[in-house]
Amino acid sequence: MLRLTDFIIDCPDTMKLAAFYSEVTGRPIKEGSHENWAGIKFGEVELAFIRVDDYRAPQWPDNEHPKQFHLDFEVDEIESEQRRVLDRGATLRQDFIGPDGYGWRVYTDPIGHPFCLCRNKGVIWTDQGLIWP
Repeated sequence: MLRLTDFIIDCPDTMKLAAFYSEVTGRPIKEGSHENWAGIKFGEVELAFIRVDDYRAPQWPDNEHPKQFHLDFEVDEIESEQRRVLDRGATLRQDFIGPDGYGWRVYTDPIGHPFCLCRNKGVIWTDQGLIWP
């Protein structure tokens, strides 16, 4: 049996990138985080940041420096969440929100990793997480 335990992101400054994602998600940086490894717990899964000396940022959508990964965050309101992530150093790259207010927007974090804020029609928020249509 396999269990996902960590999602690890290369970066030049672990604490700086962990602080960005901590502010964006509202979750604290894991105790014991340091300049070579930092983490944020999401239940059983940790979003972790590992220091890489020769880090090269992805240049999405350029295939020469591909995105490597991206994160999707489901939100209940795009505009207020966009203000929050932009205020914390994200950059808006593309908008795929339809006239009905559903879709996604692509951003990059302060060192170039892409992530999306998504609003999907029919998603129900509960204390246990999202319920998809």
